[in-house]
Amino acid sequence: MCAVVGVVGQSPVNQLIYDALTGLQHRGQDAAGIATANGQLFHMHKDAGMVQDVFHTRHMRDLQGNMGIGHCRYPTAGSAALASEAQPFYVNSPFGILLGHNGNLTNSVALQKELFELDARHINTASDSEVLLNVLALELERAAGASRKLSPETVFAAIRGVHARCKGAYAVVALIAGFGMVAFRDPHGIRPLSLGRSRTSKGPEVMAASESVVLDMLGFTFWRDVAAGECVVVTENGEIHAEVPSAQIAKPFRPCLFEYVYLARPDSIIDGTSVYDARVRMGAALAPKVQNDPRCADIDVVIPIPDSSRPAALELALALGKPYREGFVKNRYIGRTFIMPGQQQRRKSVRQKLNPQPQEFAGKHVLLVDDSIVRGTTSREIVRMARESGARKVTFVSAAPPVRFPNVYGIDMPTQAELIAHDKTVDEICAAIEADALIFQDLDALKAAVRGANTLLEDFDASCFDGIYATGDIDATYLASLSHSRSESRS
Repeated sequence: MCAVVGVVGQSPVNQLIYDALTGLQHRGQDAAGIATANGQLFHMHKDAGMVQDVFHTRHMRDLQGNMGIGHCRYPTAGSAALASEAQPFYVNSPFGILLGHNGNLTNSVALQKELFELDARHINTASDSEVLLNVLALELERAAGASRKLSPETVFAAIRGVHARCKGAYAVVALIAGFGMVAFRDPHGIRPLSLGRSRTSKGPEVMAASESVVLDMLGFTFWRDVAAGECVVVTENGEIHAEVPSAQIAKPFRPCLFEYVYLARPDSIIDGTSVYDARVRMGAALAPKVQNDPRCADIDVVIPIPDSSRPAALELALALGKPYREGFVKNRYIGRTFIMPGQQQRRKSVRQKLNPQPQEFAGKHVLLVDDSIVRGTTSREIVRMARESGARKVTFVSAAPPVRFPNVYGIDMPTQAELIAHDKTVDEICAAIEADALIFQDLDALKAAVRGANTLLEDFDASCFDGIYATGDIDATYLASLSHSRSESRS
């Protein structure tokens, strides 16, 4: 899970991109980068850390140009906390290309070998995003041919080549020196990418971003989502060209279900679906399971685990006719524990991030509502805090089903051993998080809740819940290899 943003403007875009990245900081806390284009000249600054820590006045002053891209990194492949793997990535041949990528390629190892052995292209990091950049560069070179001239049609041909070679999830923004910005999405549309437009006194501006919320923040009007497999080209002078995938490239649309559960901000619209509305409906869908469970007959209060579970918890409390209370106060200066590298850091940060209000727990049967349970570290610490605050009984409810399988498309669920639900029954998970009772939502009900917010959505990639991977190329050997490489990089 990362964030990408790209802008073609009429005036310097450095501040626009910085502000957009701060609005997307929840998608990645490991590293950040901004690159701008001033004619044929690129300017770039990137480093490990949060956006506000990476960029200072001197850096912003150097990021000149009316066109640029930005990236917040959350490590999914490669090593965590390495400045060398901060994005955007750059390659100078052909044309000069900068690229930011959200997602994860599932065939990056094979592609890297092909690029070196067949195409003499060298990859200098462990990042699949650098592999993707070099595939794009090679396909642009082939599409341009001997003329070495670019046009929207040339770029479309190159992206068709990328789709034919790359498997996995990718939402991409790229800059081509002296030409413009390119935004494209994998044929399944697993990771989101939105487009916005703004009219200024100097002319129109275009922004592409991982979530629509930053378009609202920065005065852009939401235009539409980049379709699955689509390529959108915005030239330096603001002309917009788009090509939807051909029949040979098109795949079943499978947006990531976990975006609606946890990853995205509630004020975003993803693929025509309000994330907030979807989460409210998740709460309503939970009500029958809670009402029909005899262990929940004496619930006194419904308490959310802030922040992403709030809409579901409030709707659930209304349906149950029980009081809704903010039992935990959140420290806004601690990052999202789910995307922190390292179990010890996550465990420590739970207590730093959340502090209980004892009066909401003392002597009560509390129903704690969270969006999901992944590793179980956060859930167990929260249950302990509830008990320490005097709760007589703790029931834990997850708005999502058990996460039993690794997500290989850009979310840090690479090893099954890290997933508390992988080889456990619900009762065993309940014991592991030390709750009195545990209720998970059913997958069909979760899908129906999100579809209720947008009836045009037919299906999703729900691989972390059901083990069915949208790209169809994931097997036990791949998962074992990914688990081994990830464990090595962490150690």
